[in-house]
Amino acid sequence: MPVIYLKHEIHGTKIATMDLEAEHDEQNGWERYTPGEESPPVAVNDLIVRRRRRESADVHHSQRPD
Repeated sequence: MPVIYLKHEIHGTKIATMDLEAEHDEQNGWERYTPGEESPPVAVNDLIVRRRRRESADVHHSQRPD
């Protein structure tokens, strides 16, 4: 029984036991790899940091009318 190692940038790693399974996975974004080989470093999160706007001092959201 062959052991085929696959990796995906979102889902991580898995092992396929048939060539047909591995080929299907490759069509869905998985890549074959050999354990022990160095892989290129993954990019650090490139999301934009969003700043919150300050509320003005005269706005009171939690006050209820009496």
